[in-house]
Amino acid sequence: MILWFAATAFVTVWAVFKDPAIDYRLVMAGALVPDVVDVGTGGRWLGHTLLLGVAVLAAVMLGTRSRRLLRRRLLALPIGMFLHLVFDGVWADRTTFWWPAFGTSFDGELPTIERGGVSILLEVAGVALLVWVWGRFRFGEPERRRYFLRTGRLGRDLADRPRW
Repeated sequence: MILWFAATAFVTVWAVFKDPAIDYRLVMAGALVPDVVDVGTGGRWLGHTLLLGVAVLAAVMLGTRSRRLLRRRLLALPIGMFLHLVFDGVWADRTTFWWPAFGTSFDGELPTIERGGVSILLEVAGVALLVWVWGRFRFGEPERRRYFLRTGRLGRDLADRPRW
């Protein structure tokens, strides 16, 4: 699943922060990291643990000391990773989520595979959310779309108007 995680991360970060200066590309990329890390194993592994998100967050914080703007931009990546864990429901599997606190083995398939047909419905919901994002942030306008693709940011004029 790609669209479900990318869309829910984008919409959640917008709903919480309402900040057009966040790099939403990194938020969406971060939301895909856990599955990218674990897809090669065929099951749950390090990507679906809280430990990986915390390690990336620590790396961003330590690696960007005295570089405030870079830190602000890169924080979007672990935020997206944490949102993946929320929208994948991994927090309900304490062995994986809190690894290695409750054991060092990984059991089970990727949550996306375990859900079966429900994953298709979630992907359709992701498409619907992205259609809403397209209209809400006026990505049909070529200039806005180019700005977003180049910077990951939204137009400042869209931040002030609540158009839910």
